[in-house]
Amino acid sequence: MHTIMTFLVFPSPIGSRPPDVGIRSPFSSYSGIKMAEPTQRPPPLFAKLLRLDNPIRSLTVAFWLWKVLLYWVVTLCPGPGYDTSTSLLSYVDTGIQESPSGPLQFARWDSIYFVDIAEKGYTFEQQWAFGYPKLLSLFVSGIRLSGGVVGPASTAMVGVALSHVTHYLSVLALYRLSANIFGHATATQHLICFLSAALHIISPAGAFLSAPYGEPVVSFLNMTGFYLYSSSLIAERNGSTRLRDMRVLTSAVLFAVATLVRSNGLLSGFLFAYDAVVLAWKIVTRGPTVHNTVRLAVIILGGCIVASSIAIPQALAYRIYCLNESDVRPWCEWTVPSIYGWVQSHYWDVGFLRYWTVSNIPLFLLAAPMLVILCRSSWWALTSPSSSSTSPGSMLTRLAIPQGILAVMAFTSYHVQIINRISSGYPLWYWYLVTSAVDYDTSTLKKSRTLIFAVYGMVAYALIQGVLFGSFLPPA
Repeated sequence: MHTIMTFLVFPSPIGSRPPDVGIRSPFSSYSGIKMAEPTQRPPPLFAKLLRLDNPIRSLTVAFWLWKVLLYWVVTLCPGPGYDTSTSLLSYVDTGIQESPSGPLQFARWDSIYFVDIAEKGYTFEQQWAFGYPKLLSLFVSGIRLSGGVVGPASTAMVGVALSHVTHYLSVLALYRLSANIFGHATATQHLICFLSAALHIISPAGAFLSAPYGEPVVSFLNMTGFYLYSSSLIAERNGSTRLRDMRVLTSAVLFAVATLVRSNGLLSGFLFAYDAVVLAWKIVTRGPTVHNTVRLAVIILGGCIVASSIAIPQALAYRIYCLNESDVRPWCEWTVPSIYGWVQSHYWDVGFLRYWTVSNIPLFLLAAPMLVILCRSSWWALTSPSSSSTSPGSMLTRLAIPQGILAVMAFTSYHVQIINRISSGYPLWYWYLVTSAVDYDTSTLKKSRTLIFAVYGMVAYALIQGVLFGSFLPPA
């Protein structure tokens, strides 16, 4: 375990080093950047596998080492804990009569409902709070069409596989996104990209990025959408307008799917709102041009695509529940009918300051570190110098807005502890932690207490959370 954490903070360089010589970055030939000496060198096997001259391979090895560790933590838990809800699922497709074990032990907490909805569809009004089962059911349908046996066990297994694959792809997407924002020509830039992606592996979401949950899917869709949006700025700078527009609209589709899976995906639409305001101001103050007018139209279209992902499910629910004159639900009479808002408020007691009770103080304390990091990194991005609005570096400002709103809403309106899970899909705070370890004046990578504390804290939290999750104990 110490080997993995040492690698994440101080990656292994290329080749061996002679005695009494400080470890250097594998890219030090570009800029002469030196790395701080770690307290303990990784074993030779890990030194061979985890090398920065092949970042994708190193990230892949680190990813699966971490996933195997989490797997054993969750599956070796002693029992079902205080809640036996998992026993309500009938695992007839595997012949299991008692509590599930192995990968099926990841079917805990909300994933029980996700698995049931994915199989049977939306039966009850309160199930409309969950969008992830819609996506899961599409993959399960593939098994059904191929003639395979479909049941809770196979559905749960599909969900576990989907979470692992999307989390892995999200790590790679963050690496590419970081390269767009910070560049990748120097040792410092390479290390920022690599360490940011490595931090995403041990995200405080922990076991929720392995279980049948929507968080890893939203993370992948968000990271990939941010990557495409930043790539559209590069295309804009290079004068490739068609490529720019294609990337903008593709990112909008990804954000729309993310919103369907989990509603906080809608916050990514603020990228389009930001650019729409900037472009509209340019047109008003400088006069319209064909270039700016077309770009504004594409941005507005992209924003509408994202917005449709929240509007369409509400319209479908309105048709089902509000056009039935025998039993019209209360939310149908709202000025803006929303089954999602009704379910969150009526069934889950979500609302402004509703979570501010004495009994929830421990949960606020649990979420406090993540809330502080999200707020500080948002402020860091807003105050960071950036060039023109079409430069990839200006993405920091764009990304600060949705992340800041997420933190404020979690503090005031959500079940605050979920911020440790849903923050996994936002790249800004990873960059903030990593850049805190870079000394740009001396071109050295220092031992940052902030980064080291964050790494050890996330690892410890994820392992403890894994035990609680596997044993069906709160507050996992």
